[in-house]
Amino acid sequence: MPEKPFFRQLLQASTVGLNLVFSTFIGLAIGYGLDSLFHTAPWLTIIFLVIGIIAGFRELLRMAKKQDNGTDTKNT
Repeated sequence: MPEKPFFRQLLQASTVGLNLVFSTFIGLAIGYGLDSLFHTAPWLTIIFLVIGIIAGFRELLRMAKKQDNGTDTKNT
């Protein structure tokens, strides 16, 4: 069935953007919560926001590498 790989690729492509957005907002929420707990605003918010963005891009690169490895093995 040729439709299944297409829908699987479509699902993976849609999760890339969601992972980037969710990891950014999770980092922002953790930083904001810790800032309000420890009264250190805005430092922990900035630090955890950057960590969330880095985590999102790391996941994006990991998924791209996984996709690239999958296409290399199919072409040989």
